Amino acid sequence: MAREQRYPSDLSDAEWAVVEPLLPAPSAHPRGGRREKHPRREIVDAILYVVRTGCAWRALPVDFPPWETVYWYFTRWEQQKLTFRMVDALRARVRDDAGRDPEPSAGLMDSQSVKGSDTVGVDTRGYDAGKKVNGRKRFIVTDTLGLLLVALVLPASAQDRDGGRKLVLELRHRQIMTKTTRRVRHLFADAGFAGAFVDWARTLRTTIEIVRKPPGQKGFAVIPRRWAVERTFAWLTAHRRLARDHERHPATSEAIIRWAAITTMTRRITRGHAATRPGPHPLTTR
Repeated sequence: MAREQRYPSDLSDAEWAVVEPLLPAPSAHPRGGRREKHPRREIVDAILYVVRTGCAWRALPVDFPPWETVYWYFTRWEQQKLTFRMVDALRARVRDDAGRDPEPSAGLMDSQSVKGSDTVGVDTRGYDAGKKVNGRKRFIVTDTLGLLLVALVLPASAQDRDGGRKLVLELRHRQIMTKTTRRVRHLFADAGFAGAFVDWARTLRTTIEIVRKPPGQKGFAVIPRRWAVERTFAWLTAHRRLARDHERHPATSEAIIRWAAITTMTRRITRGHAATRPGPHPLTTR
């Protein structure tokens, strides 16, 4: 009997219609074997439940498949690079719906330091003296709509310039692997990426444009170009598994980021527009 859809993280029928064609076909045993016991939709819902609520794998509610099975699919799909292909396919569809070219030519890059849980080993964590954060640092590149291109997780002690080099190389590698014809050659970044990194990027025929804060700025202000990638971090950290870093391996953290991006883009496709937060509800007394 199919599981009843009951959690906010569960895919709707329309969202499942978008996700299902992107999943690999069930693999058949060469000598024959039993069919998969649990429907793929339940597995995906379980993964999204962990990402959205931030619970441990072992704390999955009993109406989901066993956590060992869910985690097995999670790791197996990562070995198959499934989330990479899903992010690419969903981003292209969102851009096409918005009247853009499916492949972007410009992007935004930024970093975010987050605290690390006790499950994060000393070999993959560090201290960000500027943000006073002990944990890890996430580097992402998005298109100009704020849709994820690549994600990279490093110790929080990594300088933006050093992480930026690895990020640009990862972006170039992904575009070569996917045989992208229209590659991202122009990236907007904040002042943390200024300096030798800008000159280094030119050797890869990539232009880094530094978008600085207005002189004398006090308090919050929306900065052109950079606001879209900052909004992407807000979208990602709305998933509680990303409120801090709980993963033993950085590659798992990167996978969680991609799953968060997948659910965000899937809902945007079925909704037809970007999410909007409800306005303030004033308190009224009788």
